[in-house]
Amino acid sequence: MAKVTLQSIADRVGVSRMTVSNAFSRPDQLSAELREKILAAADELGYVGPDPAARALARGRTGSVGLLINGSLSEAFEDAVSAAFLASVSDELAARGMALTLLPASSDRQFVPARDVAVDGVLVYICDPTAPDIAWLERRRMPMVVVDHNVREGIASVNVDDRGGACLAAQHLVELGHRRVGIVTLETDPEVLNYPARERMLGWHDALDAAGVEPTVVTTPYAPPGAAYDAALALLDRPERPTGVLCFSDAFALATVRAAESLGLRVPEDLSVVGFDDSVLAAAGRPPLTTVHQEVAAKGIAAVAAITAVLGGGSPAPVVLPTTLVVRESTAPPAE
Repeated sequence: MAKVTLQSIADRVGVSRMTVSNAFSRPDQLSAELREKILAAADELGYVGPDPAARALARGRTGSVGLLINGSLSEAFEDAVSAAFLASVSDELAARGMALTLLPASSDRQFVPARDVAVDGVLVYICDPTAPDIAWLERRRMPMVVVDHNVREGIASVNVDDRGGACLAAQHLVELGHRRVGIVTLETDPEVLNYPARERMLGWHDALDAAGVEPTVVTTPYAPPGAAYDAALALLDRPERPTGVLCFSDAFALATVRAAESLGLRVPEDLSVVGFDDSVLAAAGRPPLTTVHQEVAAKGIAAVAAITAVLGGGSPAPVVLPTTLVVRESTAPPAE
């Protein structure tokens, strides 16, 4: 059976090859009636559409934006905040006629998505500024926007007010009367400036230092899932345990609540716990979490707007989205 081409359809309908091409790629150039006639003929002949690789070569662009993420895709989808961000970015790109290509960070030298996958630009949603994946993107001169990441000269960025939100969280505990405060935060390489971890630590200290409170800090990696629980348990299982705990994320906060319960402590009667993100997990927690709210969907929309501007030759200004404190049932004045 002969391969069906644009010319095959043109011959069937009695129009030019360019008219058929416009029916698929520039429908605004045709009347609705003519386009429908062409598409019906294409369907009858079994034509599935222009070859994506050939179209990308002709246009000089793929129509897709990459999203560089930490770790594996399974980890990204298991994290409520990352999943919400991915959904927001995908929806916004689709609304602009573009696709999303996920680029997991890779240590495999044979296949490095940041090096080997064709995309028009990349949203860098990864915290480690020294990641080799970023270096590959820079060598490719790939248009980039960094999200939740260190602001770098010449690269557009979208962040939330991590420091301001963390300060609000710590101030809340101070105003409730807590003077023994613990912090459960992300374990990072001391040689690497992890933007959210650094900014949130600065924010907690802004409020705690002003109140003369010296916090007890424990750190934990994101994975495995039990790591945050173990870190919180080590923080709480001591004679002079904190009466209030500030957490890097809602996931860490819920792990802290579970650790407290395992020690026979009640939240918030014996221990106040504050999260960060206001993910879907926060309001569903038992008790519902006091947390710092960030607009994750708005962050995705802002990131897409920024990469669209960069692809158009613009230099968008850095975006910093506000954060707010949401007080729920996991915090109360200390019992003593």
